[in-house]
Amino acid sequence: MNRFELLDSQPIPGTDQFMRLLRRGSELVIHVGSRELMSTRMHGSEDALADLAWDALRWQQREEGARILIGGLGIGYTAAAALRRAREADRVTVAELVPAVVMWNRGILGEAAEHPLNDPRLSVYEGDVADLIETPPSPFDAILLDVDNGPSALTRDTNSRLYTPHGLQRCASALRPGGVLGVWSAFEDDLFIRRMMRAGFSVTPHAVRARGRRGGRRHTIFIGTVR
Repeated sequence: MNRFELLDSQPIPGTDQFMRLLRRGSELVIHVGSRELMSTRMHGSEDALADLAWDALRWQQREEGARILIGGLGIGYTAAAALRRAREADRVTVAELVPAVVMWNRGILGEAAEHPLNDPRLSVYEGDVADLIETPPSPFDAILLDVDNGPSALTRDTNSRLYTPHGLQRCASALRPGGVLGVWSAFEDDLFIRRMMRAGFSVTPHAVRARGRRGGRRHTIFIGTVR
């Protein structure tokens, strides 16, 4: 079996941890410490995060275009899936806290998701998605959070503020009436569903496979619509 080759290692802002980009054969993987966060081998659930949000928004797309905020760039799969469904007037903003992830997506990682950062409908915010949620430039139609490993499997403690009652209430306030919050999670989480509901969302959880139709581990996408 091929061993992983370390391509780059960069610090995660505000922590003593490092994010590492590795390659094994044709596979590219991002690790934090010894934990694999994402891989070019599996992205079915990342695609589903965008597709399920667009499905929930389909009935209310406005002529002036939808505004989508994605928290977490990763390998670019959620951004690419959002753009595949977007119209010319729609705009996608991706917030990424770790500058190295943006750099890798502009370089060696870009080909994996067919270079979504080159699409003129997409802009990148290098910073914490929570800042854009707290003070949105204007209301969003959808907010998609693929931050860390979800509400109950965090590698960075400060990410938890997105999933607290206050964080979810801020998400609801940053969305238009009828707007959609999509949250990627490595696990099911009934407590989180109840937290979303208390924040003003109607919630539907979706079990999805890491490799889409090819199977793989089950992940959960929570889709909440502002009531």
